Amino acid sequence: MHTRSISLFFGAAAWALLTTTTSGLPLDQKVLISNDDVVGDRRLIATSETVAEWLTEEEVFGLIRETKHFVDITDGDLAWGAPSVEVLKSTTFPSKPNHAEAITPLLASVSIPRMTKFLTTLSDFHTRYYKSKTGAAAAEWIESQAAELAYDANEKGTFNVTVDGFAHSWGQQSVIARIEPVGEWLDDRAVIISAHLDSVNQWNPYFGRSPGADDDGSGTATIFEVYTILLASDLQLVRPIEFHFYSAEEGGLLGSQKVVSHYVSTHQPVLAQLQVDMTGFTPDNAPEILGIATDYVDPKLSKFLQIVAEKYCEVKWGDVACGYGCSDHATWTKAGYPAAFTFEAPFELHNPAIHTANDDLTHISWNHMSEFVKLALAFGVELGLTK
Repeated sequence: MHTRSISLFFGAAAWALLTTTTSGLPLDQKVLISNDDVVGDRRLIATSETVAEWLTEEEVFGLIRETKHFVDITDGDLAWGAPSVEVLKSTTFPSKPNHAEAITPLLASVSIPRMTKFLTTLSDFHTRYYKSKTGAAAAEWIESQAAELAYDANEKGTFNVTVDGFAHSWGQQSVIARIEPVGEWLDDRAVIISAHLDSVNQWNPYFGRSPGADDDGSGTATIFEVYTILLASDLQLVRPIEFHFYSAEEGGLLGSQKVVSHYVSTHQPVLAQLQVDMTGFTPDNAPEILGIATDYVDPKLSKFLQIVAEKYCEVKWGDVACGYGCSDHATWTKAGYPAAFTFEAPFELHNPAIHTANDDLTHISWNHMSEFVKLALAFGVELGLTK
């Protein structure tokens, strides 16, 4: 089927193309449209920084089957603003670990049985596809689990914890858990650790079995374990730490675009964001690594993540390149915030069972996942304690 192609330039030279439509209205006032305003049920899908096409849902499913990354930019969520250049230039990160005394004891709290229980339940949902009823139910279950831990932590009085569902029009919510220090804060810039909670069966997205144990159940379980360990601690944080569980990543980073655009429009301060997407698979005949992305990330924050890995993890880190629209860190990067991304292996050696009914627990290395828990935990605590 013929589709309209639209050139996109995300640099300053053609920012106006992103911020206006053919009718001249800013993108925060009008959904993107084609030249003749007739798109039917098509979505504007970007497959690179320079090209986007109006595609039908079935054509989008074709991209998923080809394992081709894309961003659904139909709603124009991030075309209308970003943090100032001056603020971003002033963001610096530690050049060395500073809080080993606080972090090292926490690493011993990583629990494989606890992660196994969480991920078993999460992957038992028939599918977590973002337009499915079971996908919506899975997001509600994550919220309930996070809220239960938050209640206990608030009763203890160590932290102020809130858990909120972030509603989306497609039915499956994102979930945001925020841990605030008790007493005086150093500043209110949040450290965000995130994963995506949805899954997809590339052959039958609506009804096919999609346990999504690795993609991204493993990342979801990883950051939930970090959340659990932090709430059981008595750390004296100096800034908030947030845990984001995004809906509809598989639909083109839809959930994170809605969340990030809300943060931009409401001027919510963010120090750094770490996306954790797929942490459970180790390929045969290749060295085990903690992949740290080199593309669509903030180089200074990625360097800090490397420093953290070298200090607190037993597995070596390695450079990985994931490409355009690879995961939700790209949304934060597009909006101008410092973002980093960690991944299970060199991208070309990732779990071959993703997006199928076979993405189940049999492909999960719990020891490998545990190393990512250590990485994300140390990342959050180092920044959460740094004055």
